[in-house]
Amino acid sequence: MTDTLRWTNWSGFVEASPRRILNPDTLDGIVEAVKTAAGPLRVVGAGHSFTPLARTDGTMLSLEKFEGLVSHDAAANVARVRAGTRLGSLMLLLQDIGQGLPNMGDIDRQAIGGALGTATHGSGRMLGAYHTQLQAMQFVDGRGAVRELTSAKDHDMIHATGVALGSFGVLTEVALKNIPTYRLHRRKWVLPIGEMLAEFEPMMGAHRSAEFYYVPFSGHAQFIASDLSDKPVSARPPEEDEEGLATLRKLRSGLRWAPWLRGLIIRSVMARLPSEDYVQDWLNVYASDRRTRFNEMEYHLPFEEGPRALGEIIELTEKRFPEVYFPMEVRSVASDEFWLSPFYKRPTCSIAIHHDAANDPLPFMRAAEPIFRKYGGRPHWGKMHSLKAGDFEALYPRWRDAMDVRRDIDPQGRFVSPYMADLFGLR
Repeated sequence: MTDTLRWTNWSGFVEASPRRILNPDTLDGIVEAVKTAAGPLRVVGAGHSFTPLARTDGTMLSLEKFEGLVSHDAAANVARVRAGTRLGSLMLLLQDIGQGLPNMGDIDRQAIGGALGTATHGSGRMLGAYHTQLQAMQFVDGRGAVRELTSAKDHDMIHATGVALGSFGVLTEVALKNIPTYRLHRRKWVLPIGEMLAEFEPMMGAHRSAEFYYVPFSGHAQFIASDLSDKPVSARPPEEDEEGLATLRKLRSGLRWAPWLRGLIIRSVMARLPSEDYVQDWLNVYASDRRTRFNEMEYHLPFEEGPRALGEIIELTEKRFPEVYFPMEVRSVASDEFWLSPFYKRPTCSIAIHHDAANDPLPFMRAAEPIFRKYGGRPHWGKMHSLKAGDFEALYPRWRDAMDVRRDIDPQGRFVSPYMADLFGLR
């Protein structure tokens, strides 16, 4: 147990003053915490959510010591891991047993429990978010009872609780359906944004995994394609994302007096960026180094609405928010059947916007959010948004069913902080 007066998330935007932070390293320790710790009880992983999901003035339950591989089935490509396991560690564990995650996002610092609970994802029109890999779950409910669910026996409950925002109990172990370890052929090149938007559907569907970034004021997209490969491994080019961000920040700050010159320089640099083309084992492809702190909003839209929504976001940014220099990230995600998944029953285009953590993100995010909402967007659970229970009930067909399940699992509201009560429409 550690006494603390202040906790912040990764970006520093969300702060909390919990009474206690507990760090159990056994299932019995987690059960004891749920039964006896001062509420509200909130589970904290790596702090990579930009919403106040972990905030509480009661008890924070950190699972950083509850990590590692529990067991695996080589024939079925299933691995059971503890929920506090960071994705970076999970990649190495899986590679050692001949398995690989079917897909990943570009950050590997999150705990797998947090990634599952917030519907975190990678990119690929036929590839689902992390929670679609769930074969079994173990969690401690609001009474302190340990529950075990399997997809074979508890189909509906897996779908009800697979995306749970840390409010359906404390997720402790998960069994993930993986694939045999594999290699990816990764390519990256630059093209005009007008061409990218005009060819959005065929380009996003032509590769196993495809995504692109738009740098504000550049007029160009950087497209990234990944496909399975049996070719020999080749060297991954040095990563220069952080250096690129530093340059964009300097241009933003140094050329406030001449935005036209800033745009001219960025367009010129983007047009001359070298392409990338290499083959690597899966765990050496997905993740990127992300040191510059930022705040983020991401909305998940019906796939076909992606180009129009992005066009409006670009126009908004370049007309009203010249201080924004972070690239916008555009991905696709397959539909699924999880009740609180933003991808529930619809193929999705995800658009993420970012703002330097040193700046106030709210004016930009508040201006962009109505555009996302106009196109039927559902917000990423761990990224900035202003929606409340009434909004979510309209966006999620099984919202009330999910709330009924949550109430059954946690009848006394042990996991309900003021933020969660507002989100779920609870008193």
